[in-house]
Amino acid sequence: MAYTSQSLRRAAVLGSAVAVLGLLSACGNDTGNGAPQKVSGNASPASDGATTGATETAGGSAPASPSAAPAGTSSSPKPTGKTATGGDGTVETAASTRCHTSELSAAVGRNNPGAGQENFPIVLTNKSARTCTLRGYPGSAFVNAAGTQLGPDPKRSSGKATTVTLRPGASAWAGLTFSNPEISGAKTASPAALLVTPPDERDQLKVKWTAGPVPVSGNSSSVFLTVFSPGTGA
Repeated sequence: MAYTSQSLRRAAVLGSAVAVLGLLSACGNDTGNGAPQKVSGNASPASDGATTGATETAGGSAPASPSAAPAGTSSSPKPTGKTATGGDGTVETAASTRCHTSELSAAVGRNNPGAGQENFPIVLTNKSARTCTLRGYPGSAFVNAAGTQLGPDPKRSSGKATTVTLRPGASAWAGLTFSNPEISGAKTASPAALLVTPPDERDQLKVKWTAGPVPVSGNSSSVFLTVFSPGTGA
């Protein structure tokens, strides 16, 4: 009996020890493998952070601002068209190639009458060493020996003006036309000279007039001019 009682006490003590060890083991498992603890606040999607980081570092530098010009290009606009300049750096225009009065000589060609009209070519010749241009109508006036104008200013006939290029020694002509005074009955005068003004010029060239009377007033007394054309009109 004594042996049995002692064995029972040992068994009880051993069982108590096992129970304690089981409790300690359970506590250890709760600490290491329990449910995750909740944290207050809202979490951002993980993809946002990953995307932002890739964009900032992909090129090794921050993106260029919208106003920056691409590498290898100029931010200023390229000029369009061409500008011609002379040897002295000045811009050449049509006006700079115009024939000036001092570069020209004037003459009145032979009359080519027809249908009651008297038709004379006014011829301008380039006497300079440079090429120049004429465009449009000449100015003209009949004058007497004292330099007084005879009759009204000539009128312009209809026609399309073209630019005539005159190399040194080349000529251009414009027509001077009026009705034959013997047919029209217009009052006449006999000029001593014809004054000729090249297009867009103010200085005049004086040509001796030897073709007789010209209409200065009355019926059909108008004198007409045509635009310049290449040649002498002969």
